[in-house]
Amino acid sequence: MLRSANIGVCDIREAAARERVASTTGNRPLFYFRFGVDQALPQERRTPVTPSSSSRYHRRRSSGSRDERYRSDVHTEAVQAALAKHKERKMAVPMPSKRRSLVVQTSMDAYTPPDTSSGSEDEGSVQGDSQGTPTSSQGSINMEHWISQAIHGSTTSTTSSSSTQSGGSGAAHRLADVMAQTHIENHSAPPDVTTYTSEPSIQVERPQGSTTSRAAPKYGNAELMETGDGVPVSSRVSAKIQQLVNTLKRPKRPPLREFFVDDFEELLEVQQPDPNQPKPEGAQMLAMRGEQLGVVTNWPPSLEAALQRWGTISPKAPCLTTMDTNGKPLYILTYGKLWTRSMKVAYNILHKLGTKQEPMVRPGDRVALVFPNNDPAAFMVAFYGCLLAEVVPVPIEVPLTRKVWDAGSQQIGFLLGSCGVTVALTSDACHKGLPKSPTGEIPQFKGWPKLLWFVTESKHLSKPPRDWFPHIKDANNDTAYIEYKTCKDGSVLGVTVTRSALLTHCQALTQACGYTEAETIVNVLDFKKDVGLWHGILTSVMNMMHVISIPYSLMKVNPLSWIQKVCQYKAKVACVKSRDMHWALVAHRDQRDINLSSLRMLIVADGANPWSISSCDAFLNVFQSKGLRQEVICPCASSPEALTVAIRRPTDDSNQPPGRGVLSMHGLTYGVIRVDSEEKLSVLTVQDVGLVMPGAIMCSVKPDGIPQLCRTDEIGELCVCAIATGTSYYGLSGMTKNTFEVFPMTSSGAPISEYPFIRTGLLGFIGPGGLVFVVGKMDGLMVVSGRRHNADDIVATALAVEPMKFVYRGRIAVFSVTVLHDERIVIVAEQRPDSTEEDSFQWMSRVLQAIDSIHQVGVYCLALVPANTLPKTPLGGIHLSETKQLFLEGSLHPCNVLMCPHTCVTNLPKPRQKQPEIGPASVMVGNLVSGKRIAQASGRDLGQIEDNDQARKFLFLSEVLQWRAQTTPDHILYTLLNCRGTIANSLTCVQLHKRAEKIAVMLMERGHLQDGDHVALVYPPGIDLIAAFYGCLYAGCVPITVRPPHPQNIATTLPTVKMIVEVSRSACLMTTQLICKLLRSREAAAAVDVRTWPPILDTDDLPKKRPAQIYKPSNPDTLAYLDFSVSTTGMLAGVKMSHAATSAFCRSIKLQCELYPSREVAICLDPYCGLGFVLWCLCSVYSGHQSILIPPSELETNPALWLLAVSQYKVRDTFCSYSVMELCTKGLGSQTESLKARGLDLSRVRTCVVVAEERPRIALTQSFSKLFKDLGLHPRAVSTSFGCRVNLAICLQPHRLWKLAEQGTSGPDPTTVYVDMRALRHDRVRLVERGSPHSLPLMESGKILPGVRIIIANPETKGPLGDSHLGEIWVHSAHNASGYFTIYGDESLQSDHFNSRLSFGDTQTVWARTGYLGFLRRTELTDANGERHDALYVVGALDEAMELRGMRYHPIDIETSVIRAHKSVTECAVFTWTNLLVVVVELDGSEQEALDLVPLVTNVVLEEHYLIVGVVVVVDIGVIPINSRGEKQRMHLRDGFLADQLDPIYVAYNM
Repeated sequence: MLRSANIGVCDIREAAARERVASTTGNRPLFYFRFGVDQALPQERRTPVTPSSSSRYHRRRSSGSRDERYRSDVHTEAVQAALAKHKERKMAVPMPSKRRSLVVQTSMDAYTPPDTSSGSEDEGSVQGDSQGTPTSSQGSINMEHWISQAIHGSTTSTTSSSSTQSGGSGAAHRLADVMAQTHIENHSAPPDVTTYTSEPSIQVERPQGSTTSRAAPKYGNAELMETGDGVPVSSRVSAKIQQLVNTLKRPKRPPLREFFVDDFEELLEVQQPDPNQPKPEGAQMLAMRGEQLGVVTNWPPSLEAALQRWGTISPKAPCLTTMDTNGKPLYILTYGKLWTRSMKVAYNILHKLGTKQEPMVRPGDRVALVFPNNDPAAFMVAFYGCLLAEVVPVPIEVPLTRKVWDAGSQQIGFLLGSCGVTVALTSDACHKGLPKSPTGEIPQFKGWPKLLWFVTESKHLSKPPRDWFPHIKDANNDTAYIEYKTCKDGSVLGVTVTRSALLTHCQALTQACGYTEAETIVNVLDFKKDVGLWHGILTSVMNMMHVISIPYSLMKVNPLSWIQKVCQYKAKVACVKSRDMHWALVAHRDQRDINLSSLRMLIVADGANPWSISSCDAFLNVFQSKGLRQEVICPCASSPEALTVAIRRPTDDSNQPPGRGVLSMHGLTYGVIRVDSEEKLSVLTVQDVGLVMPGAIMCSVKPDGIPQLCRTDEIGELCVCAIATGTSYYGLSGMTKNTFEVFPMTSSGAPISEYPFIRTGLLGFIGPGGLVFVVGKMDGLMVVSGRRHNADDIVATALAVEPMKFVYRGRIAVFSVTVLHDERIVIVAEQRPDSTEEDSFQWMSRVLQAIDSIHQVGVYCLALVPANTLPKTPLGGIHLSETKQLFLEGSLHPCNVLMCPHTCVTNLPKPRQKQPEIGPASVMVGNLVSGKRIAQASGRDLGQIEDNDQARKFLFLSEVLQWRAQTTPDHILYTLLNCRGTIANSLTCVQLHKRAEKIAVMLMERGHLQDGDHVALVYPPGIDLIAAFYGCLYAGCVPITVRPPHPQNIATTLPTVKMIVEVSRSACLMTTQLICKLLRSREAAAAVDVRTWPPILDTDDLPKKRPAQIYKPSNPDTLAYLDFSVSTTGMLAGVKMSHAATSAFCRSIKLQCELYPSREVAICLDPYCGLGFVLWCLCSVYSGHQSILIPPSELETNPALWLLAVSQYKVRDTFCSYSVMELCTKGLGSQTESLKARGLDLSRVRTCVVVAEERPRIALTQSFSKLFKDLGLHPRAVSTSFGCRVNLAICLQPHRLWKLAEQGTSGPDPTTVYVDMRALRHDRVRLVERGSPHSLPLMESGKILPGVRIIIANPETKGPLGDSHLGEIWVHSAHNASGYFTIYGDESLQSDHFNSRLSFGDTQTVWARTGYLGFLRRTELTDANGERHDALYVVGALDEAMELRGMRYHPIDIETSVIRAHKSVTECAVFTWTNLLVVVVELDGSEQEALDLVPLVTNVVLEEHYLIVGVVVVVDIGVIPINSRGEKQRMHLRDGFLADQLDPIYVAYNM
């Protein structure tokens, strides 16, 4: 009875179920084998395969170009069932968004299918593959549009989360449906999807009818940007994020186990062993002995002797027939020719290279054999020539000519170098094809030793003398040849095979395969190594067989060529891979006259691959009607180290069907063999690879640790003890010992044999009847959370996901990468050019679901790359290690990426539970007991400083200016430089006074303003701004400086101007004529309502008269000016500065910086707010020093402007912003030499202060200092200041510590400390050594200003904290601002920020809260007056900090990690949205690199911060908004992202 694969899977299952029922009466078998399904089926079910029954398949698929029929039905159906199961639980996964330019639709005409030119490890594609797309009537395959039928199910379903599938998925489904139609009001806090919860998903209860929700009231331009609570549903982006949030709400994995978290050592979750995991229960296995190797009298004593025998007895017998690309015989090599030519090669190698005295090659030396895949004859002659000359051939691949070297070629070069190869034998055609230098020489390939290329064609060789004869010995233990092997990491090793092993292997194969003289064998395999070499070059000669060699170039044109040759030559044996069978199936329909009845053995070289069974079954199914017998198919298992491990013997008995194991995939992940139980989906069906080789002993040992024998129901690494194996890795004694000299132990620790065994690298077991089963390779093993998965199995599942029209069958790579102390599975496949984004995304989602259902493992990353772009091995397969390398370094350039860290990463540290706060009193007592001082510090006391400060006697700045105009009228206060560095304008004391008077008159007469009215000053940085400011003071008005709109960008900059003018309640607006026109222009009208501007005064046309009197305020506490600024969180905040605070501020700066009239200070800052405004407009009037003003905008045209000015004016003190410093570092990096030549000298600079409201940017200040050190800049000169809204400058100026002078400049910078970033997340400061893991450098923020007191307080309890504890910085000083200026009158906020008192300790002092976290640390350094110096370290703003997983993260830390992740990331900003971490990266590179960044960004944030990134957004350079101080505006960015205004290159939603 013919065995039919036509029986549906259900029948197989019924049979299996019946067997199970039968077996449960006795003891349950540990595994179950089907020896032929038919025996278990009722008679009438068996259908012989006739053309009519196979035509059912044709009806099932109309176009039929995909091989729906030729799939392991079990696996495909399992996958379909798994996907159907997911379909029931509808869950939407958002699809990534891509910029149009990235989605290039390739036309099919211009496209050539990928070159699977030759024997790749897996199944490739065929030319006929792209005709027609399959349509299928099976419901699970029909693809609806992805939006309407969103991908169903997340990617992970484990048994433990089954409770949520019933309770939660419905809710999530409803939520998704509701989301599609309504605006969910997030009044409660959004769910924290980043922590793992075990409760069912959040259920949204809604009455059935109400699908519309109440619209929330909106303010200002909230229509445009709505974030936070009002989630913009109109926007594409946020709907997708909401979809993602919904998907992630369902708990994925078992909840994280509870355990104690030490404050500092956040323990990563350790995977606890599953108590229900299957454990091996069988007895200890026994080693299996193969049959005895029969000693046949006429077997030759060595392979060379066999060649001599046939070459002289039967010189005319054909040895090898080669084919051209049309399938015509190209050349027939007879045994006579092989013998004479090999002798000729041997003679020439030994006698014609080098000189007689110094031959280049001696017996025992290694030579390389470099022959193309289409020239087996030349290879065979060269190989036997080497054997006759007693030199050792090392066959390798031809280096690809176009690229000079292909993936892995350098490693081959390394092998050649370590083998000491100096000569390469090659053919004429190959030699001509190698790249040449202009002189005609072959260049040395990268990583290769210098080689002499020697062509082996007869016409180039000398004839050996009559009396010369090769020395033919019996086989001994000399090395016969070296076969190369590529390891998992891409390194190449050489396996040495001795002459006796070579001969014994040929004998064992002859006996196992029953080879006889003059048989014909068709070989499709690579003849240079492995099965192709052993059968097609070596064993064939021992038995005088005739080999028909089919080159891959022919297989690509005609996949049926090998079958045609079997028919034509009536071949008895064929050596193929499962891919060749698969190709033949796809192409066989056109053939009528095929007859395979001559075949007695079809050797399947990769029969040990678990998924070759589908090709074998399908091939038999179709070709049974063409004379193919079931027992002819002989899978074999082999490895480079152990040669042939096992092979199925050809039998004449068609009644003994082959062995199969239907194994539980779940059991296999624990290394245990279990017959598949209830869960029919996750099974692996494996076929046996026959029996142990003749003369060999086999056992299996545990894959890890000492080589202990496995139990009978345990998977282990197969080990072989035989003569016919490799003996070592050439030149690597350590690795050789571990692989070739293994002594398996019994459980008692006794070795089972005195002879060493060899590890085969194959995982498997020995089943009933001594049949060997292989379930995978050690190289393909991935251990994820303690469970073992095989790369090949994952590939098989991915390939079983229909429809397959999106990816190429053979072009798929699976490997693992280590992220956060566990292996993570990555799948990379080549995408067909005609598949749409949605198709591909849908296929990817289905692959994730299938792998999750069948293997119960999450895929970390699935990437699709354009066709033909994965690195290839020389035979066209995918070069795995190279692919992995490209993935890790971000050079894979995928066109689609799907990351699933939320489902895979289950070992994150437990989210921090907030402990009940310890009361402030206890904290204080604790500090006192432990001897820690309370963290407080102050600048010098203003009252005790004796100085001859004349300005002190005046209460108001307007009085100081009048006094200076009288006493030193011609003293220059301000000098403004233009972009060429020349003076554009300057002001003396009297000029400023007179100009201010005229402006005051204008305000009173033309503006009709009263004292106390607010005036907006909209000026470019310059002199006009200063004059307008003092004009306002003279008129008694309150000035507000406003940055003018940018003429090229009115649409975005003008609304801010308008907002400040309105919020500050300005009664009038003063500006220049030019800006006046701009404010009323047509462009302005498009951006704002220009009719609502207050009166605009143009100060270019001033009245000539003086005011009757200059206004003098009645009280120093009245308002002097308003300072408006947009914070980094996007809040516009105006603070009130009184006259008293303004004067105190100027005095404090004068004392700190030692400013007096003879000094010059260079200022390159924006003069609109904060310390920048004070230095630009106020300080010179108070202190009398000359300010050299350099508008930062001028540096865009001339980056060297600021430094040249500092050098030219011999300035000792200068102030700049981070933006200016960055511009100089980036713009002048390569110009230091030319600047030196221009005479730029910075050696006089004593202080260069960066004015900032953030944590000091240590990397930037250090690179600036290093860069300009050559131009004389002292490394200690650069320092930072720190200010905020409540106090515009708290610290300023480096301390000039006397001790530094003696230390010289070589000592370490005293102001930098390293803290543990993990402790910081828990709000703790823990100092660590530089360079220790997780260390973060923090730089001190300058010296505290005179008159300023600082304390560190707990932001929640308001209690004082100890030294080196992280808390909020509170400040008390005479120049604190007196409150916010708002129209909302939010008094509670105001009192809290400006008038806070400690809850314990000194409860009388009134403090202002800065909103910044930091700590104080007392140092060993002393100040000028001998006091110990207290350093203030600013960590970051409370507003900016992100609460994730119960810990506090500062965006800058995550951003720094991301910027380091890839060379193309120039800038990065992060923010959270409903507890999802969103990372925006600016890409400096081609858009093709955008998707490379997604896995790298996800990896680095996981590794360094233990956070899962929810969304990765890749944008162009300059998209991340930055304010004038150079700070990132993360909230603006967030608003832009949610309103879909960023035009991102790519948005990836991590699942």
